[in-house]
Amino acid sequence: MALKWGIAAAGKISSDFVVALKALPSDNHQVVAVAARSSTSAEKFAKAHGIPQAYEGYQKLAEDGNVDVVYVGVLNPQHYEVSKLMLENGKHVLCEKPFTMNEKQTRKLIEIAKAKKLFIMEAIWSRCFPAYKELRKIIESGDIGEVVQASVEFGFPISNNDRIKSKELGGGTILDLGIYVLQFQQYVFRGLTPSKVVASGHLNEDGVDNSVSAILTYPGSKTALVSISSLVKLSCQGIIYGTKGTIKVDEVWSPTTLDLNGQVQKFPLIENKGSFNYYNSAGLAYEAEEVRKCIRAGAIESEQITHKETIQLAHLMDKLRQDVGVVFPADSENY
Repeated sequence: MALKWGIAAAGKISSDFVVALKALPSDNHQVVAVAARSSTSAEKFAKAHGIPQAYEGYQKLAEDGNVDVVYVGVLNPQHYEVSKLMLENGKHVLCEKPFTMNEKQTRKLIEIAKAKKLFIMEAIWSRCFPAYKELRKIIESGDIGEVVQASVEFGFPISNNDRIKSKELGGGTILDLGIYVLQFQQYVFRGLTPSKVVASGHLNEDGVDNSVSAILTYPGSKTALVSISSLVKLSCQGIIYGTKGTIKVDEVWSPTTLDLNGQVQKFPLIENKGSFNYYNSAGLAYEAEEVRKCIRAGAIESEQITHKETIQLAHLMDKLRQDVGVVFPADSENY
């Protein structure tokens, strides 16, 4: 039986997600409804993608009995409220990263999902890529020995983009780009908690960060170095250093290759001839299939990005924001 998807928001990333789903069997995935703030946007999106139902606002989507799971692709500050609305109406949720604006909101959403026995996952699509799964096997095999250091950076000149530069829209590099470097080093040192995190960076005129670097110190002489920027293009590469070797991961947010001690392994993307807005978006199909697998198994979380890891990521982003001086309105609210 097909998993029936509802789409919350009619933006570019939602479009890419729907197109990515088309590479998967229709017996497994069907998009049955879309909702947006305006009926015009919802109807235009529905027509473009052949979706049978379009709604103005998100309440009707939440109440649609034909929808099993909702992909939440709204702007960052709306992630919490829209995901909460879907959960309260019995819908499973795949919420775009960052999961919420802070750790308080994150813990509350997960608490609601657990109470209602509903699946919820932060859409860190990277974790579902074949290259990431192979990366885990290599680390656990001991082929590069004991991993003692990870270095990762991610940056593009996107500082003039409204969703990046505006505090009102939940902007800044930490929430938009930082989550990718943080989740990477978390994946490398999976199961460990950093004993110390120190960050420094620069803010724009609206009080959100446009570049940040941080050092995360772990027990056992393990260290992670992370850097993000919306001012310049960085290497977008992750490097894992072990006592016996090194792994290099290019395009760390959506990798299709791994370099193990100079030997390159390739992991071609799932075939999809659709039109996408963002690089490698065909890979969004991997996380969609992970959602289906989990829901069909009766799971309320994914092993690829667990609730505990999502909470830890929110905590780390809060710490980086605290160190560089970024405060959002949501930080003063109680949940």
